[in-house]
Amino acid sequence: MAIRTKAIFALAVAAALTSVGCGYQQQQSKFQMAFLPPAPHTAPAVAEFADPPSVSQPNLFLKDVPAFPLVAPGTSDRKLAADALVQRAGRLFERGKYDFQRRDIASSRREFDAAVDLMLEASTENPAGSPVYAHLLEGMVDEIHRRDLAGMGASAVDEDQFEKAPLEDILEMTFPVDPRLKDKVREQVAATVSQLPLSVNDAVLGYINYFSNRGRRTLINGLERAGRYRPMIQRVLDEEGVPRELIHLAQAESGFIPRAVSRKAAGGMWQFLAWRGQEYGLNRTPYLDERMDPEKATRAAARHLRDLYQEFGDWYLALAAYNCGPVTVEKAVERTGYADFWELRNRGVLPLETTNYVPIILAMTIMDKNAAEYGIQDLQPDPALEYDTVEIAAPTSMTLVSDITEVSLPELAALNPSILKRVAPAGYALHVPKGAGDALIPALESIPPEHREAWRMHRVGPGETLAEIGKRYGVAVNGIVALNNLPSTETVEGDRLVIPAALRAEQPERRVASSPSKKAPARRQASTRNSATTASRKNGPASGKSSAQAAKRSASAPAKKAASKPSLTATASSPEPRALVAETGTR
Repeated sequence: MAIRTKAIFALAVAAALTSVGCGYQQQQSKFQMAFLPPAPHTAPAVAEFADPPSVSQPNLFLKDVPAFPLVAPGTSDRKLAADALVQRAGRLFERGKYDFQRRDIASSRREFDAAVDLMLEASTENPAGSPVYAHLLEGMVDEIHRRDLAGMGASAVDEDQFEKAPLEDILEMTFPVDPRLKDKVREQVAATVSQLPLSVNDAVLGYINYFSNRGRRTLINGLERAGRYRPMIQRVLDEEGVPRELIHLAQAESGFIPRAVSRKAAGGMWQFLAWRGQEYGLNRTPYLDERMDPEKATRAAARHLRDLYQEFGDWYLALAAYNCGPVTVEKAVERTGYADFWELRNRGVLPLETTNYVPIILAMTIMDKNAAEYGIQDLQPDPALEYDTVEIAAPTSMTLVSDITEVSLPELAALNPSILKRVAPAGYALHVPKGAGDALIPALESIPPEHREAWRMHRVGPGETLAEIGKRYGVAVNGIVALNNLPSTETVEGDRLVIPAALRAEQPERRVASSPSKKAPARRQASTRNSATTASRKNGPASGKSSAQAAKRSASAPAKKAASKPSLTATASSPEPRALVAETGTR
């Protein structure tokens, strides 16, 4: 009995050990599968129990495993290169977040920009992986946008200088159809000449009903504002060979507001995302965002739409791709087998916003082409913008331009919506009211290029003294006298004086100021009868040598005064640049 019990116990122990051994082998096999091709099958070996190997003996299971995982068979070199770019982008993105937390905005901007560029490069390197990379990029730019609103980019400018796209809230809404409209609109479309194909269905009729009632003011505002840009837009669309009716895409996107910004940080009249705009030559700097330049953005949009039409061969699909991105439309077509916008819309394979985007554009086009039928034929559109263009040779304060041209800063901003700060960068084509360019050029030439960001020009008002002028700008009287070669401290009403104002003390790397600066006092309004642009009464503008001497003489006293009275300096209206314009979205 004892022998039988011992035998049963021995068999149980052996079974348990065998089970443990199999479990370990199975676990180890899974470990190897993650790194190596499956091992060849061999005949099962008889279990042998031997002494465990010494610690110094290598692990027999790991002896053939390389230091790094092997590449899966069939992986292309292009995929490897693209994945490496994505990893680098991730590291730069994390570094940018760290620098943002340290308030090193300049470094953060550079790293975020570099990360986005690498993600775009990855899509180019490996087109097959574009959907995956696009998803990663969308998450990245969304997070950048949140930081942008916390102290970078567009939000660094006064918030009231950026406007919400007026139709953004209705893109995900549908509206009832007025049965009385169906036959009427069909007759209108049948009699309408249009380069863009026009369709009539419940979706289009719903938006015609909306713009005829609740949304009438939105439609009218856009059509009135369109007067400023319609001649330019139609000219560019003709030059690029796309239908003129595409002007209503800008109306749907922004209501012709050049500085419109969407929830996803698409910007400008044509609502470009930053990275898409860069593909079509719309550059961004801390001082400039060309997405908000009406003419440059119009040309970029026309070329983008032409490229999309060449890809899809259908204007409705091209419009949809403009809104949600060509990859999204491509995947919808591949999934359903239908290259038809209305079919894709009915099957629900496009984003909800996109399904209403095309009907909105068609509704606006039909109503505009049949204005009398909808009671909008007597609208008074805004007059077309007319301006002179002056090439800026050095960074120039817009306040100085306002001083010279006697045009208000808001009016200059309306003519130059792409300028983000109150400084026009070197090389910028500045727009000023028609006829003002001839006076601006010689006046700017009277000021040394290195001082155009800070110095001011002042027209002497009735009874105004140099002491009052100097106090306003925080500049010593003798500095004004020397710079303008004045024979005395007496002033003559109507004279223009160059004011050697100083910039506020700059922080290293032009980081964000710790406290907001006060605005400079409004300059005295004067008549434009005396439009002379000379800097002095008799001898003309000071030479470079006298300018330097005057600046040196006025440096000590004004510097002390400016430190205690920053509101008296000329550069309170020239704030320090902040970094990064918003960069998110799907277009």
